[in-house]
Amino acid sequence: MGKLAIDGGTPVRSRALPFGKDVGQEELELLRQVIESRNLNRTQGTFVRRFEDAFAEHFGVAHCTASTSGTAAIHVAVGALGLEPCDEVVTAPITDMGTVIPILAQNCLPVFADVDPDTYNVTARTIADRLTDRTRAVIVVHLFGNPCDLDPILDLARDRDLWVIEDCSQAHGSLYRGRRVGTLGHLGAFSLQASKHITTGDGGMTISDDEALGNRARLFADKGWPRYSAAGARDYLSFGFNYRMTELQGAVGLAQLGKLDRICAARNWAGDTLTEKIRGLPGLTPPAVTPGGVHTYWLYALRVDEESLGMTKERFAEAVSAEGLPCGAGYIGKPIFLYEALRAQTVYGTSHCPFDCPKYGSGHVISYEEGVCPETERALDEMVTLPISEFFEEEDIEDMATILAKVSGAD
Repeated sequence: MGKLAIDGGTPVRSRALPFGKDVGQEELELLRQVIESRNLNRTQGTFVRRFEDAFAEHFGVAHCTASTSGTAAIHVAVGALGLEPCDEVVTAPITDMGTVIPILAQNCLPVFADVDPDTYNVTARTIADRLTDRTRAVIVVHLFGNPCDLDPILDLARDRDLWVIEDCSQAHGSLYRGRRVGTLGHLGAFSLQASKHITTGDGGMTISDDEALGNRARLFADKGWPRYSAAGARDYLSFGFNYRMTELQGAVGLAQLGKLDRICAARNWAGDTLTEKIRGLPGLTPPAVTPGGVHTYWLYALRVDEESLGMTKERFAEAVSAEGLPCGAGYIGKPIFLYEALRAQTVYGTSHCPFDCPKYGSGHVISYEEGVCPETERALDEMVTLPISEFFEEEDIEDMATILAKVSGAD
């Protein structure tokens, strides 16, 4: 296919791939209505509540609480569980700190299960390996839009009396055995950050079909104040935070929600089509979709065999990018628990609370060291990431496949 562009050859593609967000007139019209109402705060407006109701209806659940970020959405979910200090929560090692911060914020301890080498998601087996008598909950992460294999995880949770939160920050429209992710566990949490399938710039949504959890989530996001269910003087029923979404975000979210299914279908088509076109290329392993799952490809994670390709993953990413396809070498670089913010186990000042809290007990030790999650380390060492967009067309996917074939040395 000719000389690589990184070595002075002609790039496969000279024009930029179509990226961006599907934001336009629908959002502007609803924003205009908010401005004209002069009510920008949800307590006096209607748009956030309309967005919550529409989001709950879309996912087929009874309760939805809007908040300020995906991190806040997960914190609302964890807060609704009423966990005790020093309880353990098992979660995924390939994730953002936004999954972990809420656990620590509730004075609980994050424990990390290894991932499946094909899907990069935690499994019932890897979770079971991390359970102790202190485990109370599991936060599964549907990484890149690929759903976890939930049935065995939910069976394990029922057997061990564990709560399950689904982190759907990258998986808004993903399906598992015909059901929307976020609706199978006790609570589901979604991010509306600027890079996500739909966005309000920043924001989050927490959903549940459980009456008690739904009510506790709403209280937790608004300082424990039952604002919409009690007349007269204010009241504070429980501890909580001020995670209120603004009317401006609610208006944008309401418009965005109407586009979600189309966006996810387009991303699913683009990712699945690319996989079919590059299957069998030397040194490259396309992402595996969980059996029974529908992947919505927030990112496209490709595994590279450096020995087979005769180049490092960094060189591969540079070569692919030079051909006109942006490519990142790796994802988060290393398991989230190897970053200093967690490894040092210093959350509150210079103390090591809750890790050394007497309530936790001297018989429990959590180690955040290399080798704890070997499949995770191996996956991150071999991973490169490609963008997927709802604006891609057949020609764009063909160019992407041609670039990957060229750089991999396929004839």
